Amino acid sequence: MEQQVDKIVKWLQDRVKEAGVNGLLVGVSGGLDSAVVAHLIKRAFPEGSLGVMLPIHTKESDMVHARKVIESCEISSMTVDLTDTHQAMYEQITKELHDKNEFNVDNDQLAGANLRARLRMSALYSLATNYNYLVVGTDNASEWYTGYFTKYGDGGADILPLVDFTKQEVREMAAFLGVPDDVVGKKPSADLWEGQTDEDEMGTTYDIIDAFIKGEEVPEKDKKLIESMHKRTAHKREPLPQFTKNS
Repeated sequence: MEQQVDKIVKWLQDRVKEAGVNGLLVGVSGGLDSAVVAHLIKRAFPEGSLGVMLPIHTKESDMVHARKVIESCEISSMTVDLTDTHQAMYEQITKELHDKNEFNVDNDQLAGANLRARLRMSALYSLATNYNYLVVGTDNASEWYTGYFTKYGDGGADILPLVDFTKQEVREMAAFLGVPDDVVGKKPSADLWEGQTDEDEMGTTYDIIDAFIKGEEVPEKDKKLIESMHKRTAHKREPLPQFTKNS
């Protein structure tokens, strides 16, 4: 694991040198993946890394975990509370939809949740511009394969150091790096709405997705679900379709 971490740290340093920037930043949610990334970028750039907490109606327990992550790796940090921004923006959007009698209640929760992720992305890029840093994404192999991320939200980043690692491998890396135990063991959640957890929303577990990615046998219903998610979210991983004059 030490060798693997050293390789990632060197890779991060190379990406910064290649881009001609000053360092790296990540949004720290209090979850496992962002905790690992925070530790990695602090190792890569002790004086050129930033962990940003971006609460939007975020539970205090998640903020406690986020602050523990910041303390555990001693990374420079700041908090930008986007709660009022999200509320004002989404209220304006839904008002316009109601006025046109075109509000879709069935999609309301998802639309509001995705706006959270995209506001966070916008805040991170504003800070990255200020510091001349790259935005580091937190998606792991399981999330990437299933498309379990918001397009132009938490999927909006400059580099992805964990995208080749399963959730379990990230968990093992976290333990090696010294991520707090209560963060390592908590239920994964994207903080999209109250009580939301990744596994409940997906309908399967990270352990099963990890096994599937590694080519192991998994229950047929999970296999079909994972394959369906992968196919349905292909647009998130592929370049944007582009019309050409010779099409």
